Parts: sequence; C-alpha cells; structure tokens
Amino acid sequence: MAAAGALRLLVPRGRLLPPRRGLRLSAPAAIQVTVRDALNQALDEELERDERVFLLGEEVAQYDGAYKISRGLWKKYGDKRIIDTPISEAGLRPVCEFMTFNFSMQAIDQVINSAAKTCYMSAGTIPVPIVFRGPNGASAGVAAQHSQCFAAWYGHCPGLKVVSPWSSEDAKGLLKASIRDDNPVVMLENELLYGVPFEMSEQAQSKDFVVPIGKAKIEREGTHVTLVAHSRPVGHCLEAASILAKEGVECEVINLRTIRPMDIETVEASVAKTNHLVTVEGGWPQFGVGSEICARIMEGPAFNYLDAPAVRVTGADVPMPYAKILEDNCIPQVKDIIFAVKKTLNI
Repeated sequence: MAAAGALRLLVPRGRLLPPRRGLRLSAPAAIQVTVRDALNQALDEELERDERVFLLGEEVAQYDGAYKISRGLWKKYGDKRIIDTPISEAGLRPVCEFMTFNFSMQAIDQVINSAAKTCYMSAGTIPVPIVFRGPNGASAGVAAQHSQCFAAWYGHCPGLKVVSPWSSEDAKGLLKASIRDDNPVVMLENELLYGVPFEMSEQAQSKDFVVPIGKAKIEREGTHVTLVAHSRPVGHCLEAASILAKEGVECEVINLRTIRPMDIETVEASVAKTNHLVTVEGGWPQFGVGSEICARIMEGPAFNYLDAPAVRVTGADVPMPYAKILEDNCIPQVKDIIFAVKKTLNI
C-alpha cells in the first residue's frame, strides 16, 4: 500500500475509512530560539534577500560582533557587506550596530540631525533606510555610563521610528521590518535578553515573517488592570501577573514593541476594559515612555474609563550605581509592579 494508506484506507467502493486510532496529523511544534539567534536569523535572511543590505559597526565582521549577533555573517557575505569601519554610501540599506546605545551619543548629530531629518528637508525625495541597533538600558554591573535607556531620547524625535523588542519573535520580526523600512529606525535591544530562549512559532520561523512597526501585542489578557511595558520589563509584568492571578487579580499585559509610532489605540482599548493603568519601564521617570502613555490616555477618550489615577513604575531618578544591591534598587522589580497594581486597585 502507498504511504498515505497508513493514515486512511481506500476500500474497493471508494469509501474512505477513518485514520487508524493513535495516528494524528498535527502542525509542526514551535521551537526554542534565543533572542541572539533570532536577531542573527533576521540579519542573515535580509542580507540574503536584498543585496543592498549591509552591516557595519564595532567588531561586527571577523569578531562576529561584541554579543555575537553577527556570528558567521562575515564569512558568508564578506568584507563588502559586513564592515568593521563606518562608511557612507547612497542607495544601500545599512544596519549599524552600536556596541551599546550609550556609545550612540557620539553619533547623535548624525542620527538626529541627518538621518531623522533628511527625508523631511528634501520634501520626501531622499529616503534614509538605515537601522541603528544594539543593546540598550541596564545590563548588570556596568554602572552609570553604560546603563541608560534611550527609548525616551530617540522616541522624542520626529523622523525616527523606534522599536524595542522583548521576545525572540519580536527581535526577528522587528529587525526584518526595520531593514525593509525606508525610514531610519532605532532598534533598542537588551543585553540580558540575548541568551534567553523564547518559543518561536512555525510562522515566525518563515523567511517572510515580519512584526509590523507601530503595533503592540497583548501578551496576556486580563480584566482588572492594564500593564504596559517594553523590552525586558514585559517579562517582569508577566511574572507579576502570574503572582497576582493567585490573589484573584487578572492583569492584561501589553508588550508595546514600538515606541514611535506608539500604538496608543491598543492601550486605550485595554484601559476601557480594565479601568486601571500601570506603565513599567527601565528608564528614568522624568519625560519617559510611561509619562507619554499617561499623557496620551489623559488627553484621549480612555481617560473617562479610568477608575483611579494611572501609576508609573520606572527606574530610579539617579545615575546607575555600580554596587549590585543599589543597582537592584534602581531597576523596576516584580515586587514593584505588584505594589503599583495593588495601589491603583486600592487593595
């Protein structure tokens, strides 16, 4: 009998018998992929898809990148597309890696005054398809000059798109979308997530998979309070939500994914359902991402649905200390999120 006969039998009159008991057809299982490998996949697939794409940055070629995001790409694509020294070329689609976004301060004039404004100043005739990517925010034990979150800095500037992934699917899909975009995109990753494995769906394993820029994702549905975060704090929010669920509090967790343009509609719809809002971020409190979310909710229709003031959970308003115990107290922890939720729910 043919191989298909193992699943169903064809009897002489052409009737189909049901499959044998115990045999099932099922979709391929999702796999575990680290954020580092997801970023590497995205770069590899986009370099292969479009010969105008190239990568440049500190030690991205022969050294495979400071965090091994570009592992194997120099050997595969060579010196002309994986470049250790900065260049300026028209008509191409560069991906520029910062070893840390703290070092992007040395290039902020080019990012803000050149990349972000060229399209506008040329009346839309000169697109600037470039991606600036690398680790952002607090790591571990790297102190004041290497721990800053630049989401609010770059999110403030018109002309830029700013994305901030959490999971491996976020990282791969947002990087591919950023490379294909005709605008300058700042991609704020997190060093502590590079080695973390996340489940990656069959769909996300496709070379055609992208995550739309400007679209948030509801990671967990809930009815009592909305938690909004980006990057690593999304995981903290999910952990806090699991703990609070045991106490009868159901949190809706929104992974913002894009800082600019911000998907405020998803946040508004959630607030209209839960009537409470808590924002969580690793950056400083003044003029931060949480401040912008709260302002947009206050100015929009969702304000009428709030039963209590919105609450922000942020990093401490100080330069990052080096001592671990002080560092831990400067970064939002799960306990801080739980405290904020109970505060806004008055429980």
